[in-house]
Amino acid sequence: MTKLSVNINKIATLRNARGGNVPNVVKVALDCETFGAQGITVHPRPDERHIRRADVYELRPLLHTEFNIEGYPAPDFIDLVTKVKPHQVTLVPDSPDQITSNAGWDTKTHASFLAEVLDAFKHAGIRTSVFVAADTEMVEYAARAGADRVELYTEPYASLYPQNPETAIAPFLEAATAARNLGLGLNAGHDLNLQNLNYLYRHIPWIDEVSIGHALVSDALYLGLERTVHAYLDCLR
Repeated sequence: MTKLSVNINKIATLRNARGGNVPNVVKVALDCETFGAQGITVHPRPDERHIRRADVYELRPLLHTEFNIEGYPAPDFIDLVTKVKPHQVTLVPDSPDQITSNAGWDTKTHASFLAEVLDAFKHAGIRTSVFVAADTEMVEYAARAGADRVELYTEPYASLYPQNPETAIAPFLEAATAARNLGLGLNAGHDLNLQNLNYLYRHIPWIDEVSIGHALVSDALYLGLERTVHAYLDCLR
């Protein structure tokens, strides 16, 4: 079964826009679990413009499902993750001022750096995932660096899906097959939504986890959070 991990960054963005604690990030995370989500994802950035370090510490002992922390492995991020010890850390190649993750790692160029960071997290008992494009070479070098999983950057799939689903899925199926053959776990995320998620799942049913935030929170404005979480879970059946 492919797990749904809800990225709650946008909830924190809304809270931070007004100050105070409305909406309550922790309550939303726990509600998502109650409604059936099998994981929670956060992406704490250096400027804390959405998820704050304090949120990460507060969430860890309260969550009952898998906790995934994603981010660029700068020293402060490494320190946070090794102290909090989530179930999974996902490494993304973001610059500090980046609006959102919009590219995967060049795992060949950064192989030695990634290997060092991945080793530190694995020694801390944390499962590791590396954010990559749907490129078999990038998947292969992630495996060489010691990753437990790769997360496929699915924005290109989502962009092309409305025009040509078969063409859109092709490189992702190839990369996913390569990951499976290399013994890597497989995650996916970015711009997945209620229109394109089921097609991805039906063609790559061995995906371990999808991480979805922006689209899910946007849908919840119309459908309500509980109904929205159920709708996304339905796409993974």
